[in-house]
Amino acid sequence: MSKYTFVVLSNPTPGKETEYNEWYNKVHIPDVLNVPGFVAARRFRLTDAQFGNYAARSHRYLALYEIETDDIKGSLNELQKRIGTADMVISDGIDLRGVSATLFTPVAERVQAKDVRRPRHAA
Repeated sequence: MSKYTFVVLSNPTPGKETEYNEWYNKVHIPDVLNVPGFVAARRFRLTDAQFGNYAARSHRYLALYEIETDDIKGSLNELQKRIGTADMVISDGIDLRGVSATLFTPVAERVQAKDVRRPRHAA
């Protein structure tokens, strides 16, 4: 079975951040995980500490969805069909104008720091 990561970047509608987070966590994630192939999800919020120019970041929230399927097009088509229906209600708490959704597939195995520790090179 093939594995994928679906990366969604989004923002709340101005003034509706509490509503956005409650809907995303309690309604949207369960709705998405009911789509065949979607097996897990996790959300993140942008922190103030950043590498580089924080002000240039356009999205404040990230959702990572794990997908396992041999029919990725079928899973994405089913997701698309459900958006805006009773199976996937969309809150006005999310600013849909700037949502970015991108699918990735692994090109290497996961590597842990403990497995690659080596001495630092002198400057």
